[in-house]
Amino acid sequence: MDPITRLLHARIRSDDNAKSAVTPLYQCSGFSAGSPYFYTRNDNPNIAEVEDAIRVLEGSQHCLAVTTGMTAISLVLNLLRPGDTFVVNKDIYGCSLKLFQRISSQRNIGLEILDLSQEENIKQIPGRTRMVIFETPTNPFLKTINIRRVSDRVKTLNPEALVVVDNTWATPLFQQPLKHGADISLHSATKFLSGHSDVMGGVLLTERSELHKELRESRFYGGAILDPHSAWLLRRSLQTFGLRMAAHKEATLAMHSFLEKCSPVARVYYPDIDGKQLLGYGGILFVQLRDDLADRYPEFMNALRLFDTGTAMACVTSMVAQPYTGSHASLTEAEKSCMGLKPSLVRLCFGQENVEDLKSDLAQAFAVLESGISHNKA
Repeated sequence: MDPITRLLHARIRSDDNAKSAVTPLYQCSGFSAGSPYFYTRNDNPNIAEVEDAIRVLEGSQHCLAVTTGMTAISLVLNLLRPGDTFVVNKDIYGCSLKLFQRISSQRNIGLEILDLSQEENIKQIPGRTRMVIFETPTNPFLKTINIRRVSDRVKTLNPEALVVVDNTWATPLFQQPLKHGADISLHSATKFLSGHSDVMGGVLLTERSELHKELRESRFYGGAILDPHSAWLLRRSLQTFGLRMAAHKEATLAMHSFLEKCSPVARVYYPDIDGKQLLGYGGILFVQLRDDLADRYPEFMNALRLFDTGTAMACVTSMVAQPYTGSHASLTEAEKSCMGLKPSLVRLCFGQENVEDLKSDLAQAFAVLESGISHNKA
């Protein structure tokens, strides 16, 4: 037999006897006839395993892994038809809002924006609504939205309407939207589920088999499935998910108490943990700097030594960002004003560093601001 022929066929036919401690990476696009996977655009062992793990975490019947969190939102929006109306919450990630506006304009779909953190606005959800989408806690300001009340209102108006909750910041550990009336719970798996800034992904969870089937078909025909390597990395990250979230929670509680006593801070935003819907929280806080420090964010950011900058968050290292020029940069000035978003709002994401080290770093950065004010006044 020719050496090249032998080379091409020199592979392990079955890994049944390998007895690996963890599932190996199935970095292949296709499988032999008769395999339950047959083609990675449809399914793959690594993808199936991470879906099952997240499904168990969230306590849902079905889980679908896709390329990014924005992909997950896009697949949900594909459920809408021309002439439908959907409602989104006023406080929401900037790119999500821009996507909602594009879909509304391109597909002749009505878009309503309401502050669903207020009970009176839940009552204003219009009767023609086909879908409601919101984050809770919200980005920014960490407001909580009562999922059950939104669901009850929507289902009374239209039993076929869908309630979609972005559960990224709460995580399955602290909130399970499907148990409170949501039809779909979604995550940017790039954030806490991954937690190491080295993989991107998104997930969609539902109890409804027909909804899962439709979303799965959209994923298949649209080629939106998570790749095997990302699925393998995400599954690896989930091994420490509980430990990481416990550390995030502890650090956030400590930093919340610390920041409330800092002179340059006018307000600290922290979600309402009711113990029923939201069972806990950790990882991210928003702080509003005093009005006289509104244009001093660059100095504050540059003074920090342990907080990195950029788009990453919910990872092992701490991060600082200005939503006005970062996560919500794509919004118009009018949209930012409507949201109450100012340049003085700062997002702090706490990693796995020693909490006392983080406090010291923030304290010296705040001191830079205070000394700058004293110098200017002198």
